[in-house]
Amino acid sequence: MSIRIINVRQILLLFYIFNTIAHSSDPKKPRARDLGIPFNGIPDRYNSIIDVQGVEVGFSTIIKGDSIRTGVTAIFPRGASKVLQNQPCFANWFSLNGNGEMTGIHWITESGFLTTPILITNTNSIGICHDSLFKWYLTRNVSTPMVNIFNVSLPVVAETYDGLLNDINGFHVKQEHVFEALDNSKGSDSIIPEGNVGGGTGMISFGFKAGTGTSSRFIENLNYTVGVLVQSNFGRKSQLIIAGVPVGEEILKIEKNNTMVPDKDMGSIIVIIATDAPLLPHQLKRLTHRASLGIGKLGGIGGDSSGDIFLAFSTVDISDKTSTTKTVEFLLNDEINPLFEATIQCVEEAIVNAMVAAETMIGHNGFKVDAILHDTLIKILKKYNKLND
Repeated sequence: MSIRIINVRQILLLFYIFNTIAHSSDPKKPRARDLGIPFNGIPDRYNSIIDVQGVEVGFSTIIKGDSIRTGVTAIFPRGASKVLQNQPCFANWFSLNGNGEMTGIHWITESGFLTTPILITNTNSIGICHDSLFKWYLTRNVSTPMVNIFNVSLPVVAETYDGLLNDINGFHVKQEHVFEALDNSKGSDSIIPEGNVGGGTGMISFGFKAGTGTSSRFIENLNYTVGVLVQSNFGRKSQLIIAGVPVGEEILKIEKNNTMVPDKDMGSIIVIIATDAPLLPHQLKRLTHRASLGIGKLGGIGGDSSGDIFLAFSTVDISDKTSTTKTVEFLLNDEINPLFEATIQCVEEAIVNAMVAAETMIGHNGFKVDAILHDTLIKILKKYNKLND
């Protein structure tokens, strides 16, 4: 039995490495593991939320002139086709700190169902994304009965603030950008870009450029996958901890240039958790709580001005038993711990992936945010003997 487990792990790691090389749109752009940063757990095929079968992700990245640095990220829990067929999935949410917004969550609490795609954007674009998602649904479902259209009348749209790099009061996200993110969504056999992309285009974490990041874990004992996508926009530089190393403090010792980023715990993080494990809404609520631990491992504290809002969903089909009842299977509570652990690991790695992938950006009013230097990060981790060969 032990030999079989070792082989499964080796195969998954080799498959992940091969697919990263073969499918990357920019093979020169490393991820956190490529730098030798150690993380616990075994990633699934692409170390991405789309490793959860059926999940699709799309982006609209808006970079124009000197001041527009924003966008939209779209996540389909089980692909566009099932959303258009009004096939919901179980979901739930949690807020570590509520200075932010995620629409549609009251109905998720009440019903236990996620019935729409998820959009993530900037703070001032919640409204246009909300309206445009519903319009997108109408244009794709001209023959759908109105009773089914009501199922998507409360879309899920989340935000973080990009007003340092982006002219946020210019309201540059338009309906066309929402449609672009929705229509360009991709699932398995694709690589999700990270860093300055989609809703994460203008985001900052721990004093460095960040944005969109993703990660996954395969739970071999249960044969389930957990995948996470984050829009990361939180934390002070001094707080940053990677692999247990006080990276932020070490960087402050050697940093020569004064940063333009305020030394405040400001901003937010949105975490979307997907799994193919058969979880009920109350179990998914428990999963969202664990995202807080992944953030805490990196030094995040859920500061007063932060909107730290997390949503989890299960992609398992809910079958019709009769015209008035449905039937589902669910995982026993005493089997759920590996999913908790996987969620923590995915959140931690997805945030670091966002920072490693992000590039230095100059935006609104000449505001500049530097990317974290890979060589510096490697040097610091080596100092603490925390770097994988």
